[in-house]
Amino acid sequence: MKKIAFLAAMMAMTAAGIAHAEERRITVDAAGTVQAAPDMATITLGVTNEDPEASNAMQATSDAVAQILNRLEDMGIESRDVQTRDLSLSPVWSGRNSPSGERPEISGFVASNNVQVRVRDLTKLGTIMDAVIQDGANDFGGLSFGVQDPAPLQAEARAKAVAEATAKAEQLAQAASVTLGQVQTISEQVGGIRPASQMRAMSMAEAGGVPVAGGEISVSVNVSMEFGISD
Repeated sequence: MKKIAFLAAMMAMTAAGIAHAEERRITVDAAGTVQAAPDMATITLGVTNEDPEASNAMQATSDAVAQILNRLEDMGIESRDVQTRDLSLSPVWSGRNSPSGERPEISGFVASNNVQVRVRDLTKLGTIMDAVIQDGANDFGGLSFGVQDPAPLQAEARAKAVAEATAKAEQLAQAASVTLGQVQTISEQVGGIRPASQMRAMSMAEAGGVPVAGGEISVSVNVSMEFGISD
């Protein structure tokens, strides 16, 4: 019995020592951000037509989209950079919410076709947007800038985040009069690509197209690091 009690006490002391060692940690969070000029843009454009006949609305929309796709191909946009995002046909109702209580009726149909396009040559962006408008595009769902290869920017942002986290941990250790130990754990979260707050003027209207400012994009990486405390 004494031997069992002794072993139990030793195990309890060991567990307490491990827990105590695990508590001697410094945990910090930091972010690294890199800004760069974009080299790619993504635009979402579409065509919408209304007609009393569903087939006519869809045919008019399809004809315009076909013309737009042909124009994009002629302007050097590869098929891998063009993707249909939404195709819809919806009825148009008349007499809804009528105070006289009339029965709603279908008065026509609206057909829409939206396409997402990646433009890898930004010098053509304004001209492309101008051309597709002339070909019948009457819906624009957005324009965003990015980079074709974000890996180098992410690596630079990651290095900045780790350096910032390490500097924070060293400051905390110095303030607490302890010695900073080795890194115990590290995790990251890539923040994605966003427009930078400081814009850089970049005119895309050299060929008479829609004027567009590319500005800068920012790539962010957040890290969480846990350091041990040396005796």
